[in-house]
Amino acid sequence: MKNNKNVLLATTILLSFIIVSFTFMEDSDEVYKRKGYTLTVINKATGLDGDVKNDLVETFFTVYPVLARSYNQNTVKEVEFFIDPDYKGVAEAGGGRVRISPHWLKEHPTDFDLVTHEVMHLVQSYPGNSGPWWVTEGIADYVRYVNGCDNARGGWSLPDYSPEQNYDNSYRVTARFFLWIENKVSPGFVKRLDHAMRSKSYSEKIWVKLTGKNVDDLWKQYSKDPSI
Repeated sequence: MKNNKNVLLATTILLSFIIVSFTFMEDSDEVYKRKGYTLTVINKATGLDGDVKNDLVETFFTVYPVLARSYNQNTVKEVEFFIDPDYKGVAEAGGGRVRISPHWLKEHPTDFDLVTHEVMHLVQSYPGNSGPWWVTEGIADYVRYVNGCDNARGGWSLPDYSPEQNYDNSYRVTARFFLWIENKVSPGFVKRLDHAMRSKSYSEKIWVKLTGKNVDDLWKQYSKDPSI
């Protein structure tokens, strides 16, 4: 009987060790510190490719210090990447955290510049009711285009202009419009627009102030010659 109890105890300890080890392997935190910033990667997913994770980390440390210096030096210094298998979207950001779908990463392993878009949202850090959502997303995609590490490898690019588009379509359509304004109308426009959103000084008048024209007139001009 004593031997049986010892065997049972040893088996229980072994099983506990295996469970704890498995949990540690599949639900681990990794902390990286560089350039005055800290990135914590929390991976809740199984089977995440190590190269993909490394690409996410390297993209963060390549772009985030640049975006902070260019747009908002008061942005958060500690960021968390949360790889969440329960998340149904692609990625989202807020409160110092970027939540990323491992399913998207598995299907699009070279789309690591999604990090560039999402961490720009952390840099933006706009207060509530700061301005239109299409401006927020347009700036983030503009930044992805300008500051991205390798958008072509990720199969991402700005779309060509088409008559069906409008400036408030958001994301890449708006980003291309902003790029045109930067190149053809008002250099430095995006940084000033970003500041207006963060300081809650955005209004329809900002377009005239920054470019000399309202947004509808700018779009009409853009539609006539959308080359960038």
